[in-house]
Amino acid sequence: MPEEDLVDIKFRLYDGSDIGPFSYSSASTVDMLKQRVVSDWPKGKTMTPKTANEVKLMSFGKILENNKTVGQCKLPFGDVGGGVIVMHVVVQPAIEKAKTEKKVDDLPRKVVCSCSIM
Repeated sequence: MPEEDLVDIKFRLYDGSDIGPFSYSSASTVDMLKQRVVSDWPKGKTMTPKTANEVKLMSFGKILENNKTVGQCKLPFGDVGGGVIVMHVVVQPAIEKAKTEKKVDDLPRKVVCSCSIM
């Protein structure tokens, strides 16, 4: 793979710490990057994503779409000559779904007995 097809990316977490930098092909998708973030997430953080769906990546002020490639996410007005691209990581756990499921489970249930005594 040619040297110019590689992009160095590090991931900045909510507390200012970083994962990486790692070299990625320009053809790598944002979904691949998210999976790497989840697998390399540091132990002991207060918020930990369980899946790539709970991670959003931001670069140059934009939320990146899963199907976009690294090459498509670069600055439109040129490369940052030899620098490392910093992508900010936002973790959004699926809390709403858990709350909804809990409310349904907490509802009182009516027990109907269809047995007959003879």
